[in-house]
Amino acid sequence: MDTVTWGIISTAKIGTEQVIPAIQEANNCTVQAISSRDKTKARQSAEQLNIPDAYGSYEDLLADDTIDAVYNPLPNHLHVPYTIDALEAGKHVLCEKPIAMDAEEAKKLKKVAASYPNLKVMEAFMYRFHPQWRKAKKMVENGDIGKLQTVESFFSYCNDDPDDIRNKADIGGGGLMDIGCYCISLSRYLFGKEPEKVMGKWKIDDQFQTDYLASGVLDFGSGTATFSCSTQAAAHQRVNIVGETGRIVIDIPFNVPPGDETDIWLYQDNQQEKITFDPVNHYTIQARAFAQSILDDTSVPTPLEDAVNNMKTIDAFRASAQHKKYDADTKE
Repeated sequence: MDTVTWGIISTAKIGTEQVIPAIQEANNCTVQAISSRDKTKARQSAEQLNIPDAYGSYEDLLADDTIDAVYNPLPNHLHVPYTIDALEAGKHVLCEKPIAMDAEEAKKLKKVAASYPNLKVMEAFMYRFHPQWRKAKKMVENGDIGKLQTVESFFSYCNDDPDDIRNKADIGGGGLMDIGCYCISLSRYLFGKEPEKVMGKWKIDDQFQTDYLASGVLDFGSGTATFSCSTQAAAHQRVNIVGETGRIVIDIPFNVPPGDETDIWLYQDNQQEKITFDPVNHYTIQARAFAQSILDDTSVPTPLEDAVNNMKTIDAFRASAQHKKYDADTKE
């Protein structure tokens, strides 16, 4: 086998507009089927995206023996249940972030996945696959900015639609889960370890009961990371990585347009260097890497342990924000 055959559970916008076309561009992937609880929607999406098969239920797609791997972009509260269903159906799974509703649910998934050692499961943090992040990580590891001291990240957009799943508290909505998870993930990625303490503060929308503004501090012992995210602010994103002797600035750290060049900046010795990257689609790179781990039967680039640890930090943020306790521990 030199190609992984994919099935998509859900006609979510992130899938139909971003991820599915990107998977179709990967030379070791083919998208065979898409499913929805509404078969008409499934057929419409299949026709739009030139996908051969459409199913009127997720279960019907999972029963298709021609499908090797499943992409799961369902609402957050369905990530673990349907990922487990897919594993039980013998499918590999690429699941959207955040992997679960909390760390306990993520641990449950990890335990189930361990009973299917021949199947791969990975959380879809696509930003890590972009060359700009690989370069930034390498520069930090090589000491190009000296010892890493602090990471600052910001991510925001404005969405006050009451029907949007990101504004529904009971299914895992809110800024922390939707975009704050990126800020937490990248901080852990750059420091290469888990935070020892977490401090969090958030503002809760009276109507939605979701957090629309969240700011946190992660204490890694050797340094700190600070972040703010908002679902009710002007769209903006940036990451500032500061070491003892220099710093790296990433202007578009998360949703780089696939057709655009992107730049990061290295500031060192009172000089600045612009590092430019050719246009790439990080969703395609992610799909190709995940598929190759299936074809070669190797470990996935981002193991489930990383997903569990990200959820532990999110839980620690919640504990701090909810109880106004500004030293929530990430350890069990």
